[in-house]
Amino acid sequence: MTDVTLDPRLIEDSLPLTELPLCQLRLMDDTRYPWLVLIPRRTGVVEVFDMSEDDQQQLWREAGLLGRAIKETLGGDKLNIATLGNLVPQLHLHVVLRREGDDAWPGPVWGQGQAEPYDLDGLAAMRDRLLAIVDGIDTLRGS
Repeated sequence: MTDVTLDPRLIEDSLPLTELPLCQLRLMDDTRYPWLVLIPRRTGVVEVFDMSEDDQQQLWREAGLLGRAIKETLGGDKLNIATLGNLVPQLHLHVVLRREGDDAWPGPVWGQGQAEPYDLDGLAAMRDRLLAIVDGIDTLRGS
């Protein structure tokens, strides 16, 4: 799906969805939250400022368009967008749809409880929903 080598932990914790103009889009393997991960296809990038200004703008564009679309389509109370990278230095951006009363509300999702992995049917259903959302964002694919 991409020619950039992914950190093993990203591969272990998330599932590939599709390629966007800049990023590989992955789904965190945790049914508790609609949780996407954007990974720029750029070698050696650790911090946002390691990318060109055009790539930085594209990263925020992809995150913003996806965030708005999943919040409107899947319903949620808050959208969390963050880069941490303390354990996984390869730049990746989390886009997490939050709902009041979810397992970590109102705190951050990181380090809260145990992930609840998707079963095959749940993964297929979520993958189909997310790909339909991505396909419905005309300006995302055409950028």
